[in-house]
Amino acid sequence: MTMKKRRSLGLLSGLLLLGYLGQAQDKWDLRRCVEYAVTNNISVKQADVQARLAALTLQQSKLGQLPTLNFSGSSAYNSGRNQDPTNFSLITTGYYSSQYALQAGVNLFNFGSLQSYKQSSGFAFEASKAAADKLRNDISLSVANAYLQFLLSVQQSQTAQNQLKQSQAQLELTRKQVTAGSLPELNAAELESQVAQDSSSYISAQSTIQQNVLNLKAYMSLDAAAPFELDTPSVDKIPIEGFDELQPELVYSLALRNQPQQRADHFQILSAQKYVDYNHAAMLPTFSLFGNLATGYGSQNFLLTGFTMLPPPANAVGTVNVGGGIDSVYSVLPAGSKQNTSKQAYFSQLNQDFRQAVGIQVNVPILNGGTLKINYAKSKESLRNYQLQQQLDNLTLKQNIYQAFYLATAALQKFEANKITAEATGRSYDYAQKRYKVGM
Repeated sequence: MTMKKRRSLGLLSGLLLLGYLGQAQDKWDLRRCVEYAVTNNISVKQADVQARLAALTLQQSKLGQLPTLNFSGSSAYNSGRNQDPTNFSLITTGYYSSQYALQAGVNLFNFGSLQSYKQSSGFAFEASKAAADKLRNDISLSVANAYLQFLLSVQQSQTAQNQLKQSQAQLELTRKQVTAGSLPELNAAELESQVAQDSSSYISAQSTIQQNVLNLKAYMSLDAAAPFELDTPSVDKIPIEGFDELQPELVYSLALRNQPQQRADHFQILSAQKYVDYNHAAMLPTFSLFGNLATGYGSQNFLLTGFTMLPPPANAVGTVNVGGGIDSVYSVLPAGSKQNTSKQAYFSQLNQDFRQAVGIQVNVPILNGGTLKINYAKSKESLRNYQLQQQLDNLTLKQNIYQAFYLATAALQKFEANKITAEATGRSYDYAQKRYKVGM
């Protein structure tokens, strides 16, 4: 191997090693976790699929307003006693036939039913998009909560570890004092029990960390076995904002206009109202204009080309005696004729049998098992259900806002009190160290 190849191989190995180390040291912060979850969460993808299905329904309702146009064709071999489709005569000879038809139709009256259905589909599409946005918000909040639970479990683990170290240090010091005879063995036994309890608490805290990581992976739809290391920011870098100027009622009024759940409820109600109109219009008469073009071919359809005159036939009807001899007597019949035919060409027959039809069709629903009336009544009940669901969602939203406000305010006050406690404890610890150093 040449020196140049060795250097190239060494450079490539170094780049691969740096890439591996960069990947190994890659940590997930809160923003990255949320963005990944919103993109890859399976529930979010399912919501997007539902939105696309609603979009297809809307497109279909728009196309349903256009006139209809259909073409049909068939070819068959027929045997036995049949009716010739071209001249409608009864025949027993096997034959080949073809039929072609072009049909068109357009709705003239009761067009409002199609319009209402299109509008209902449009509002349903907007509702599905809002529902997908709500699910993204829910996943983002769940990921943020799981991330904060992870940070909390890390701090609790550190606290349990410090408690374990403290108990171990006290046990070591007590052991020395027991050996020196200044303390009884009971003190050491009690501290050994305390060390065992602190060890169990530390192991439980470590297990809680792993469980919180698995919960976070589940929200992100990330493989549980995939390498995953979360970034643990310093407590000083976590922003803590006050809530003095924040009014829950103002937040609620803004949320009613901007939250995806409230927008979804609004569009669901509009969609249900238009669906009620659609079911009401379905009970009215419908007038439609239709037109048909059709033609056919039959292999037994012959074309008359002319006649051939036949000589008059002579039939013997008896005998007579003439001059001692017997002669036959003939009856002369009128002259006959024979029809001359030939098979008609395929396209020529299609052109000859071409027929057209145009008309108006009326459809008046009278008795149909109560289907239309029941559908109309069910659509009104569905509308009422969506209205009640909107009231329930608004009440839940208001309750969540007030609850979050009070919990956040209490947590902020507790945080400020804990800061004062931590400062006082730190000063007490400093005084204790000074007293220890001077032998007090």
